Amino acid sequence: MAKKEAPQSPPDAGAKPAGKGKLKLIILVVVALLVVVGLSIGGTWFLLNKGDAKHADKDEKAEAAEAVAPVGKQAAIYEPLTPAFVVNFNYQGRQRYMQVSIALMARDQAALDGLKVHMPLLRNRLVMLLSSQDFEALITPVGKEMLRQQATAAVQELAQKETGKLAVEQVLFTNLVLQ
Repeated sequence: MAKKEAPQSPPDAGAKPAGKGKLKLIILVVVALLVVVGLSIGGTWFLLNKGDAKHADKDEKAEAAEAVAPVGKQAAIYEPLTPAFVVNFNYQGRQRYMQVSIALMARDQAALDGLKVHMPLLRNRLVMLLSSQDFEALITPVGKEMLRQQATAAVQELAQKETGKLAVEQVLFTNLVLQ
């Protein structure tokens, strides 16, 4: 029982075509990856430069507008009045207190410095205004805003009278406590 051996093909003959196909596939995948990476880098570079160009155009337009437009409002200057104001009220037979921290908002430092000379007069006027208020009205937000507007008007009137300029744009309450 002898088995017939089938003729075997040489091992080198079948391996060559299979090896060439795998090599071609690997080269094709590497080239495709390089193309994808190149496109990604190119697209990123293009978009970033396009964004820079837009920003540069906006910056140039803003600079041109600043050069053409007249100078608008100056930057705000805030001058806190320290120490805080403390006034008392007699409300329904009980002593009540109010503590207010105030800051003056101005746009001209020279005018504000001119008003600082009259700070005792300014503080006196504000203490008299604050202590003359109705405690019941000050509890509401509307009452607090009305008081702030009255304080602004009083300070502006004093500044106009003493310095000849409207030195203060607004009086701001930075802290207001009612007890």
